[in-house]
Amino acid sequence: MDTQVDTAQLLDQFLATRSPEAREQLILQTAPLVHYMLGRLGISQEIGSEYEDLVHQGLLGVIDAIDRYDPAHGARFSTYAALRARGKILDYLRQSDWMSREARRRVRAIQKAISNLWAEYQREPTEEEIAAHLGLSAADVAQGLYDSTVVMLSLDASIEYDQDEEGSYHERLVDQKQVDPSTLFEDENLREQLAQAIRRLPQREQLLLSLYYFDELTFKEIGQVMGISESRVCQLHSRAILNLKAMVSHE
Repeated sequence: MDTQVDTAQLLDQFLATRSPEAREQLILQTAPLVHYMLGRLGISQEIGSEYEDLVHQGLLGVIDAIDRYDPAHGARFSTYAALRARGKILDYLRQSDWMSREARRRVRAIQKAISNLWAEYQREPTEEEIAAHLGLSAADVAQGLYDSTVVMLSLDASIEYDQDEEGSYHERLVDQKQVDPSTLFEDENLREQLAQAIRRLPQREQLLLSLYYFDELTFKEIGQVMGISESRVCQLHSRAILNLKAMVSHE
């Protein structure tokens, strides 16, 4: 029997009866969604014991979704559960101070370097050029791109800007004169700018973005399609997003 049918039947049963047995079965049926979401966030079992902590947080999100789900709101259960699991995982990452001060500084430096080099070269800078610009090794740049994957997935992640200044990306980037992002998204000119920027990316990065955002593959699955490691997919994804931001900001 199809898994989706099983989940739908279990959900209907739980909503009708609220029985502990149906709830437990629904949790077990939905649990693989947590591993999928971690894969979408570029987090694999390679990080060690913390992976299980993140799985636990994701499961808490799934349980919360099961207890709170109301079909009258019109959202699909799988979508709602995925959002709750993702939210719990990102909350945990924010609260656990997972990135060192040195790593945070490196991420910020790489983001700024990419923007500056785009303005100078009017093309995508190579990782070697980024490393030379910052006086870092290629390995440091690769690690910084990997770290920035999760940073970009959570604008509220706590970071330190200067020695005595703390805050969040959201607080740092907020601009009272800026048009609301939801309005910008609807703007045809911005969408055309973004489409043009994507077309300027190398074909490999265009493929990666397509597999991630349209086909909704995990980083591991993308790595299998492209014949590269999962960590390399994370790095390329970060570089592609940072390049898109640099291109659009310099238009």
